[in-house]
Amino acid sequence: YAIEWLVIGGGGGGGTGHATPHNRSGGGGGAGGYRIKYDSDTTGGGGSETNTELDAIAPGTVLTIDVGGGGAGGTGSSDQGTIGEESSIKGTGVDITSDGGGYGADDRAVGGAGGSGGGGGASESSNYAGGAGTANQGYAGGAAGSNSGGGGGGSNAAGVTGGPTGGGEGGDGLASTITASSVSRGGGGGAHTSDSADANPGGTGGGGASGATDSAGTAGTANTGGGGGGSNNSGSNPNAGSGGSGVVILRIADANYSGTTTGSPTIDTSSVADETILIFNADGSYTT
Repeated sequence: YAIEWLVIGGGGGGGTGHATPHNRSGGGGGAGGYRIKYDSDTTGGGGSETNTELDAIAPGTVLTIDVGGGGAGGTGSSDQGTIGEESSIKGTGVDITSDGGGYGADDRAVGGAGGSGGGGGASESSNYAGGAGTANQGYAGGAAGSNSGGGGGGSNAAGVTGGPTGGGEGGDGLASTITASSVSRGGGGGAHTSDSADANPGGTGGGGASGATDSAGTAGTANTGGGGGGSNNSGSNPNAGSGGSGVVILRIADANYSGTTTGSPTIDTSSVADETILIFNADGSYTT
């Protein structure tokens, strides 16, 4: 029988710039890779899902669910974030994996590659490129510009290039009704902007905002794969935001649902007539 599914990797952590001068900026973390096989939904990066391994799965197959954690944000002077962890559904004849989001760069480097790419960093003399996204999972991170970091890539849009009076926003995420109501996930993290009192927003779908000058970046929202916001390493709370954890969702006809799970997923039997929805916010399994 068929199982519909969504798999999102953990978001990447944002990067930090050097404490002085202020025109050194960290990039935003990239969103976790976004793959979906539901209705006519597109995958991250504007693609379509080609994996058919759960289109006709044999009863009795154990599907192991791994939900990736978000990458840590940078905490020191000129400190890049950490790439997010991958999320997956695996079993006999099944291997569906979404990459973790790329890290936001420090002020001396390009953004990290990942499901969606991390934003590039900016020093007082150089602006660096964003990291690449994975095909059919997410978009690239934004390049730094005008001494402002680039926003982290999202599942639905690339991170925005940094600018002198703004810019550096995270790329937007994708909305899906696989859980019966529309929920956006997979937004990129915002990047720090040089000498700005304002924070730059993360993308829709859980991306964390950057810190304003001398302020910490915001973490990506848990279980959306949102990227963490970047920061400038100065002041009393200079840390960049960590990426949000990923999620795995299964949607199964009631007539086929076995009821055998581990790991305490959320089990929704009422939102959709004749269908059961399993939401794994942490590791577990489902036996078909």
